[in-house]
Amino acid sequence: MPADVPELAQEREFLAEARTQLGRMRERVAALDGRYAGDPVSADVLEAALARRMEQLSDDPEIPLFFGRITVGADVTTGHDDEIFHIGRRHVSDPDGEPMVVDWRAPVSTPFYRATPKEPMGITARRRYGFARGHLTGSEDETLTHPDEAGPDGGAGTRSEILEAEIERPRTGPMRDIVATIQPEQDVIVRMPLDRTLVVQGAPGTGKTAVGLHRAAYLLYAHREQLTRRGVLVVGPNKSFLRYIRDVLPALGEIHATQATIEEVVGTHAPVRATEPADVATLKGDGRMARVLRAAVWSHVGTPQETLVLPRGSFRWRVPAYAAREAVEQVRARDVRYSLGAAQLRHALAHRVLVQIEESGDALDDKAWDVLARTKPVRDYAAAVWPAVEPRKLLFRLLSDPEFLATCAQDVLSETEQGLLAWDRPPRSPGAARWTTADLVLLDEIADLLDRTESVAHIVVDEAQDLSAMMLRALGRRAANGSLTVLGDLAQATTPWASADWADVLRHLDKPDGHVEQLTAGFRVPADVIELAARLLPRIAPGLEPPTAVRRTRGRLAVTTTPLGEVLADVVAREGSVGLIVPDAGMPHARTVLTAAGLTFAVVGEQDDAPDDGTADDSGSSEFDAHLELVPASLAKGLEFDHVVLHDPAAVVAAEPDRATGLRRLYVCLTRAVTSLVVRHDGDLPPELGL
Repeated sequence: MPADVPELAQEREFLAEARTQLGRMRERVAALDGRYAGDPVSADVLEAALARRMEQLSDDPEIPLFFGRITVGADVTTGHDDEIFHIGRRHVSDPDGEPMVVDWRAPVSTPFYRATPKEPMGITARRRYGFARGHLTGSEDETLTHPDEAGPDGGAGTRSEILEAEIERPRTGPMRDIVATIQPEQDVIVRMPLDRTLVVQGAPGTGKTAVGLHRAAYLLYAHREQLTRRGVLVVGPNKSFLRYIRDVLPALGEIHATQATIEEVVGTHAPVRATEPADVATLKGDGRMARVLRAAVWSHVGTPQETLVLPRGSFRWRVPAYAAREAVEQVRARDVRYSLGAAQLRHALAHRVLVQIEESGDALDDKAWDVLARTKPVRDYAAAVWPAVEPRKLLFRLLSDPEFLATCAQDVLSETEQGLLAWDRPPRSPGAARWTTADLVLLDEIADLLDRTESVAHIVVDEAQDLSAMMLRALGRRAANGSLTVLGDLAQATTPWASADWADVLRHLDKPDGHVEQLTAGFRVPADVIELAARLLPRIAPGLEPPTAVRRTRGRLAVTTTPLGEVLADVVAREGSVGLIVPDAGMPHARTVLTAAGLTFAVVGEQDDAPDDGTADDSGSSEFDAHLELVPASLAKGLEFDHVVLHDPAAVVAAEPDRATGLRRLYVCLTRAVTSLVVRHDGDLPPELGL
């Protein structure tokens, strides 16, 4: 380019050319089709792969193709001059295959996130770009060749205005990616190896959810074939949360991850048709239930008392009862799944007949063993000793037959606990049973005792502190041959069965060697808000390190008794998203206030029982696409809004079964704000806030 063209203009021309080349790449893929495949099956596979590639190459003109660049210093040993790499959300190359934009996940991009003047990682300069609706507006340059410019911790000595502006940019709609603002400590987590299970203990505003999703995107890039073949699963606490994060991975070009709630993960066994008291659900989620269920399953294996008689031609071959008992014990000693054990017993019995036949001088071919195992006498005998088990029938019996439950729970559950589990009025049949979420998790455990659950390559599980031991076991077996990214905050534990220690979580996941990372630097929640919420930590999580806000702007915090309608009239006039968080029982009143004020709003959670097609609810807007969202306190976890009005905090606390849980719920609600928080109340505030 001409030397007299201003540098920003050059960058804009480069951006335009990069978009042109991305379009060329897309057109090239569009020109391909199934004609190049050798057979119809291959054609279907190829067309599916091409469709995925087209989606990966999609271009949103309002999203910048690159957000930074690095200059790699000259290498005198090789004679290479300085090289410049633009860093973006996906790889873009020119017609000769030379990279114009490098994927943020590529190894060459790592210094963009981690390099400091003291540890420049081979680069001499870093540039960040400012964008507005896809239009390049400016840039900032940082030189990394002067170690004396480093801050006291070895980091950069100056702040990035562009970086801060991007972090604090007003948000609308679902969660967006943070690929342009990933911090060094976050990047370390994102790029951890696939074979390592990782727990991220993240305080509010530290970006733990985004970090977990970006780790999934990184692993899909670094281990494309393995993860695409075996699968990636993202597990969230509820459907609203999944809708909130739904666009993050697709925005990064990744469409191979399945997103589900824990109910959906285990929901193949039966539909959820009921709820139950918290103490019952807590007991059903206790890890000891695994021992009870194992005993229940294996109680079906009997002790042979009769001789197996197998007619073959004019002969009758016999397996005495004592030999059959030996066969049963041999199979049980292998510690296999129950259904596989049944098949192995048939072969063990057939083997004893086979030995007798061969000892008689009769020659048999290699298939004789399987043939004998499939004969009716052997199958019937094995089925009587080792009968088939169906999960729903077994759990139905366990919950409706106190004697059977007492036998299976002996030395595991107390009589009081057994009484808590047992149905007072058992349904007529398993099909008529009104199963709960906790029941589905038990059914999943039984199903795994019968047949091994299929494992995926990687699981990202968010708000993991709220999962019961049995729920964690359900996820752990789905990652038996893979790994997990476990995200959560012990201070935000709000279920009666929540975990109090990450070591326990890893143990229930069967990943005791997992690594725990702690994020405490809050990039999203304002300092005033963090400081207010942190007053609750000595009561709700005394062992955790308090979060710290690293933003220069402190945000706006107000505590008021002004009528709710007047508060909202002021807040909704502000730029960015607004969340009105209210106690669950206060939702009807809040809806009335909003309607009377003539405000358009969406209701978080209202789509849970409706088709997930983005259609508007009766308030006029669809979830996470409205300027104003009405949020029940029970669904606030994981969500963020530029401005939050928290109505009646004392009622939020009082709605929970105990005060500690209520204060943790309040901690969640207080920390949803990115720019401003208004705490609106009528009566006394919880004294733990010190207001």
